[in-house]
Amino acid sequence: MESPDEVIHARDLTKTFRAFTRREGVAGAIRNLFRREYRQVRAVDGIDLSIREGEIVGYIGPNGAGKSTTIKMLAGILVPSSGEVRVAGYVPWKEREAYTHHIGVVFGQRTSLWWDIAVIESLRLLQKIYRISERDFQERIERFDAVLGLREYLHTPTRKLSLGQRMRSELAAALIHDPKVLFLDEPTIGLDVAVKARIREFLREANRELRTTILLTTHDLDDIEALSHRVVVIDRGRKIYDGSLEGLKAGLGYTRQVRIRAEGAGLEVFRRATAGEDVQWSEPEPAVFCAAFDPERVRVAELLQRVLAVAPVKDVTIEDVGIEQVVREIYEGTRSVPLGVAGDRAFEAEGSRAGPDAGRGG
Repeated sequence: MESPDEVIHARDLTKTFRAFTRREGVAGAIRNLFRREYRQVRAVDGIDLSIREGEIVGYIGPNGAGKSTTIKMLAGILVPSSGEVRVAGYVPWKEREAYTHHIGVVFGQRTSLWWDIAVIESLRLLQKIYRISERDFQERIERFDAVLGLREYLHTPTRKLSLGQRMRSELAAALIHDPKVLFLDEPTIGLDVAVKARIREFLREANRELRTTILLTTHDLDDIEALSHRVVVIDRGRKIYDGSLEGLKAGLGYTRQVRIRAEGAGLEVFRRATAGEDVQWSEPEPAVFCAAFDPERVRVAELLQRVLAVAPVKDVTIEDVGIEQVVREIYEGTRSVPLGVAGDRAFEAEGSRAGPDAGRGG
């Protein structure tokens, strides 16, 4: 049963593909010509999703977890094998023409703009498709320009744009008709820091001023921390966590970390120094060591005292644990996922180690 304030409603959403199994070697290739073998691959496996109006939700998981496949079903590009979906009151793949007036979609690896014509001409075509008045069109161009700096390349063909300019244009095209829902699949992939900051600010403004609901899938976890209060983690097509970022960190048992720069010391030295304490050590870069822990159970002063006794420490920083480290450990299976909460529903955690058969859809 849908809630009145739900914009995205999915129940038991499943997508199965028929995959061709290739045999190895010349003999195998010849056999493939005459007799092919197929297997069923479940890219998305019974996902429930409930997103309210105005939410920005980060949808994350390792490569092959099923993120892009989910987005494509929600956008009406793919038809689910089973389950139910309603977005903005529509069944995406059944009511496509009416539905597309209420959503925007940006795929970071593909363009929705016309390749050989100027950006403004692509936007003018969308104006006609969506029946946008001239007044509204000009107001929206002004709004986009204020944050994205759109006017400097409006009259440049898409094929001549830099990647950053193209992605800013893609966002303008996706939001030109003020959609209720925006689906973003890797919108900042390959962009520099300055362009990413502009895009994040633009998305925050769209969400704040227009109440646009945003579902964001990305491997850039800075996007998640900058934009989302809620995160959904999937692995092997199944949802393994749905709740707040802080809840994810706290459920894993640590929210603070000490970052130490020390020459001539190894990871094992620090692990031995804090043996018996619930401290998770990692070495994100050479000569830099991070100790993640729960400050309620581990005293910072005592941890530093132990570390200073065994290694020539050059620099120490105390900071909150970043979502990147948390998610990396979930993917690697070094930590189990805690109970996640979405609305009034809870999801029990499952193991999330991405095995060799995990490559099944985005």
